[in-house]
Amino acid sequence: MDQNADTKPQATPAIPPELAELRSSIDNIDAALVHLLAERFKCTQKVGRLKATVGLPPADPGREAAQIARLRRLAEDSHLDPDFAEKFLAFIVAEVIRHHEAIRNGARE
Repeated sequence: MDQNADTKPQATPAIPPELAELRSSIDNIDAALVHLLAERFKCTQKVGRLKATVGLPPADPGREAAQIARLRRLAEDSHLDPDFAEKFLAFIVAEVIRHHEAIRNGARE
């Protein structure tokens, strides 16, 4: 039995140019999302400091409900699953509230 038979690298099928282009676009979109999230969190950090200064709580359920409804409408208009959009926003809001709590408690975020 040839020992190298099991260890020879398998030929990788060529990637079609269209797939490479699509992947490049996805990579660009992912980079834009990261930059947008960074900008969003810079703003929410300022909000957290302002809330701590004026004595407002870290969470604002009324604002959060309005944002969820708004985001669901935007998702529907964009042909994106509104449930997915809501889950995505909930993840972000939970992180923002965690930051706001840390700011209120004196931690430097």
